[in-house]
Amino acid sequence: MAKSLKRTIKKMFREFLVYHHSSLEYRAKILTLLVSANNDICECEKQKLKEIAHTIYSKDQERAELLLDTVYEYHTKIVTNNGLDFEHLVQLVAKETKNVKRFAEKIDIPLLSTLNECVDEDDEDEVLFKTRLLEFLQNLKEEYGEK
Repeated sequence: MAKSLKRTIKKMFREFLVYHHSSLEYRAKILTLLVSANNDICECEKQKLKEIAHTIYSKDQERAELLLDTVYEYHTKIVTNNGLDFEHLVQLVAKETKNVKRFAEKIDIPLLSTLNECVDEDDEDEVLFKTRLLEFLQNLKEEYGEK
């Protein structure tokens, strides 16, 4: 009970309580882009998200769980049309990458590509769309990352 309450409070006030919250939120936006492309997060994607979060924050399980919560929060906002839509999220990621150059280094294409394992190969549109999203992220990384 206490752990759940602590987690809820951290989610509600992450701007004040979480160290480098903007970095965590940026990572969450990138992950949300890839899993919200088809308005649904399948079980495979949930498992891959968990693996990615725990890879990124391997030494801080609580932060990894907060990253997952943030991804699901953004996804819910997109699906319910609650102040965020997919196109706006794409624009936010591009703008934040441009404004905070160090964020470009947080785009780990090989790690993000593991989410493509969940795509149904017969669904050519989804395969193409996810490929384009990864190309978009790669271009951001190349354009704004340190050279």
